[in-house]
Amino acid sequence: MGRSAGKPGSPETAPDRAGMMKILGRLCRYLFRHKWAMLAAFLMMLLSNLLALAGPKLSGTVIDAIGLGEGAVDFDTVIRYCILLAAFYLLSAGLSYGLAVLMTWISQQVTYTMRKQVFAHLTELPVGYFDTHQTGDIVSHISYDIDTVNASLSNDLLQICASVVTVVGSLVMMLTISPLLLCVFVFTVPVSLLFTRYKTKKIRPLFRRRSAKLGELNGYAEEMLSGHRTIKAYHKEEEIVSRFDEHNADACEAYYQADYHGSVIGPSVTFINNLSLTFITVLGGIFYLLSLTVPGLPAILVISLGDVSAFVQYSRKFSGPINEFANILSEFQSACSAAERVFRLLDEKPEPADSPSAVPLTDTRGVVDMKEVRFGYVPGKEILHGLSLHADRGNLIAIVGPTGAGKTTVINLLMRFYDPDSGCITMDGHPLGSLTRDSLRRAYTMVLQDTWLFCGTVYDNISYGNRGATMEQVVAAARAARIHDFIESLPEGYMTVLSDDGVNISKGQKQLLTIARAMLSDAPVLILDEATSNVDSRTEHLIQEALYALMRGRTCFVIAHRLSTIQNADRILVIRDGQVQEEGTHESLLAAGGFYASLYNAQFV
Repeated sequence: MGRSAGKPGSPETAPDRAGMMKILGRLCRYLFRHKWAMLAAFLMMLLSNLLALAGPKLSGTVIDAIGLGEGAVDFDTVIRYCILLAAFYLLSAGLSYGLAVLMTWISQQVTYTMRKQVFAHLTELPVGYFDTHQTGDIVSHISYDIDTVNASLSNDLLQICASVVTVVGSLVMMLTISPLLLCVFVFTVPVSLLFTRYKTKKIRPLFRRRSAKLGELNGYAEEMLSGHRTIKAYHKEEEIVSRFDEHNADACEAYYQADYHGSVIGPSVTFINNLSLTFITVLGGIFYLLSLTVPGLPAILVISLGDVSAFVQYSRKFSGPINEFANILSEFQSACSAAERVFRLLDEKPEPADSPSAVPLTDTRGVVDMKEVRFGYVPGKEILHGLSLHADRGNLIAIVGPTGAGKTTVINLLMRFYDPDSGCITMDGHPLGSLTRDSLRRAYTMVLQDTWLFCGTVYDNISYGNRGATMEQVVAAARAARIHDFIESLPEGYMTVLSDDGVNISKGQKQLLTIARAMLSDAPVLILDEATSNVDSRTEHLIQEALYALMRGRTCFVIAHRLSTIQNADRILVIRDGQVQEEGTHESLLAAGGFYASLYNAQFV
């Protein structure tokens, strides 16, 4: 499980306005990939809103055509404009439906692209990234964060664009009806905007904190679920539930704070807009009565009953989008925070590219040298202190030492998962930096203590490193690894699908499958990191001959705690405190009576 240090999404660094604009700019670049669909969506949205904006004006004309006295109704005008009004609204509704479908398709395409980019980028990141970030937090980027962005693209973005058109169109129409009534908004709109801006600054960091806390919760849950057997074995259920409650409470509190402060905006702006509607209704009624009773009234004060009705409807259309914008602002803030977390992951530097002069490793002999290598995962905390080793072609090099001595670190450097801080590592005389990573890593095959099998058939898992392997070759590798009989006992044999819900496979059986996978590889260098740690002593004895056959002709590095398994090693390196303290064969090291001898004898006390 990776450490949690350095997780993205820290709430202490909320983005400023420039950062928000940068995030929106990057999201727009995703949308621009579908520019023609976006253009069609924009035209549909524009036409739909323009048709809807014509409604109040048409309804006002109908009201004026009704008249006030007996027999004053102009039925032809009323019927004509009612039919036109219904047609406009039906066409507007149809365009709105088509627009929603189109925007949903666009948002799904963007989501697909983002997920594809994020996952592809994860495969390019160095091993060090996964050592410092929780798996659950990384998964939350792919699932929760991108889903949040998707919801905003399909709903909020569409609503904001439509609101802009509606506000501008309503403003123009109200200006043509009564510029004097429009003055009411001179006071109410600035109040709404200033209040919204003030609350936006307050809630922006809250939504970033909400995303970060959810990532921490997912990371903790994934970590605990992966170790549930150990938890039960040590009776730590209450303790981990208590810690989960703390993470859950933090996440819920972060959600509450973000949603609470975000939800305040909508009702507050609604109240301000209702005040403006009240003023407009009262003033409109006064102007209409003055138009009926006062002769010679200035034209700016003259207004008909239909115009009052139309103006009230336009005022609702004008203030409604402002209110809706305030309501969706909290969701939009959440989407921007989620997008920022996704973009921060995409901005993580991938594993450094091979140098332009790097060449593929060919005709690998497997001669490995490390000279005065110094390395530390964290600056200032060196693990290897001038370590040197040499392995000739076909040598079996065993690496032993106490926990934390740097044994696995040596393997990480040989595979070039990390680069040394100083010193030199060569393969067949070539510095690792002068070789392409792909060709270097293809020169190795590994059997690790932590087994990994993917959801697929047994055949697919064994042939993972050699896709051209025939069934006969896979069976031969399984026989050599002493796992063939078990595979044959499975319901579908080698075609049995391995999954969490399928066949129950023990750790030892999983490890035997990974050993069979390694046997099928033709890589010239073999790394065994406690390769038999999950099998019993009898099975370990049975596969020793198979392992020796696997090692024949290859340069082998074996990390072992069971020292009885490395007695035939050509050379044993005893690493202690990041340095080679002792070196020699099993017999010579025992005769020397040093640290290796004490380790060996301790296993038989």
